[in-house]
Amino acid sequence: MVVARTLPDLDQLDAETLRALLRATHEQLLSHQDEIEHLKLLLAKLRRMQFGRKSEKLERQIEQLELKLEELETAKASRDSQLAPVAESSQKSISPRPSRQALPEHLPREVKTYPANVGACPDCGGHLRKLGEDVSEVLEYVPARFRVIRHVRPKMSCSSCERMVQAPAPSRPIERGLAGPGLLAHVLVAKYCDHLPLYRQSEMYAREGVELERSTLADWVGGTSRLLTPLVEAISRHVLAAAKLHADDIPVPVLAPGNGKTKIGRLWTYVRDDQPAGDQTPSAVWFAYSPDRRGEHPRQHLRSFRGFLQADGYAGFHHLYDGGQIQEAACWAHVRRKFYDLQVAHASPIAAATIERIAALYAIESEIRGRPPEERLEVRSRRARPLLESLHSWLEKTLSQVSRKSEIAVAIRYALSRWRALLRYVDDGRLEIDNNAAERALRTVALGRKNYLFAGSDAGGERAATIYSLIGTAKLNHIDPEAYLRCVLERIPEHPISRIDELLPWNIQLQPDSPLKPETHT
Repeated sequence: MVVARTLPDLDQLDAETLRALLRATHEQLLSHQDEIEHLKLLLAKLRRMQFGRKSEKLERQIEQLELKLEELETAKASRDSQLAPVAESSQKSISPRPSRQALPEHLPREVKTYPANVGACPDCGGHLRKLGEDVSEVLEYVPARFRVIRHVRPKMSCSSCERMVQAPAPSRPIERGLAGPGLLAHVLVAKYCDHLPLYRQSEMYAREGVELERSTLADWVGGTSRLLTPLVEAISRHVLAAAKLHADDIPVPVLAPGNGKTKIGRLWTYVRDDQPAGDQTPSAVWFAYSPDRRGEHPRQHLRSFRGFLQADGYAGFHHLYDGGQIQEAACWAHVRRKFYDLQVAHASPIAAATIERIAALYAIESEIRGRPPEERLEVRSRRARPLLESLHSWLEKTLSQVSRKSEIAVAIRYALSRWRALLRYVDDGRLEIDNNAAERALRTVALGRKNYLFAGSDAGGERAATIYSLIGTAKLNHIDPEAYLRCVLERIPEHPISRIDELLPWNIQLQPDSPLKPETHT
């Protein structure tokens, strides 16, 4: 149906024509509402698949759907405002607006008062007294502003002996650098958290009349990453002291020197997060870079670690379990994903039944998340173990009935070959059912990778690992990463290296301008 871009003169239309116009508009809005709901459902499904399949094609598809959904919702809002005087009651029944949330209390308030422009009652001339007031709030944005801080150190001279006295120069994060801690923190967060490459930042600053060359910004990133290295080493010590770790890796294109082509490096993530098991030890994530994916890298990273490693089925991790000092805890999300792909592609009843059985295990986990390990262990032993035994028997029976070369057989063998490691979470209340903690930590890398295209060198990969560690750990502790980095960069130039732990996110005293809300773990 083609709809005119402008409304006809409603005053000239008769009642029947108005009713026809409203019916047509109603049908169009219902159609667009259905399409919006369909796109939201499709996006939710694709997001669940995105970080498991690591498909560039899938990421582009999600981007296109996001743009289409954005355009539909924007157009819908425009039509709502245009048609409100004509069909206000109909619109409310078709597309109820979401409930408006209260504006955050921590934001500064600017009060503007609008007094009545009359000195007396306009009807009788009587005296006016205050009866009350109507208060409404509007969320406004004040663009960020550069400012120059001038450090002045008066020189004093003794009138008797001519000795000169002067206060020492304040330390700077980068020696003789022009950037203050706040600007350095902003550049780092914009690049590694908000995924803005340095050349784009340079263009944005130029619009504000401040010329900062990309090479200058790159020097700042390199200088701050070197300055922050001891703090990341403290994070790695904290992470590796855990009894249980989540581990994963992600490919990162890196510019190979000399030929202008790219090679594939890796960013490894190791997450310590015991809070789902009721432990209040601070959570942290440590990123490490390697120029390839050889198994010697995780072996080197985890050489001092003793405990459980929750990871996927990557062969490079397998040698870690040989000596018994590290025990494997497999990931049920990876098992489920293989059956989910089959169910979506082929509507496989076997895959659907398997997914339903795994969903029952996750339902138990949602009930006991945050409870002490002893309680989690008791519930899992009583409720999850019988489900797992039934699932194991069913998978073995099903495997004997399907073609050994079929895709469903491959998925079943993947689960059965890791069964002991998949059962490990039932025997220890500290463990999780999956490795989603590590996958969540890698999401920011996956998003940034689309904008950076590649790292400039292996050293660039190591710098990225440094900043990702600090930003990721700040987020895990519900701290604004920019406020955290600004505070750290103010203090670290003169902070004793022997007391570096004082600058960890859970030890430092901050007054963040925009505190993060606790993340929801799924």
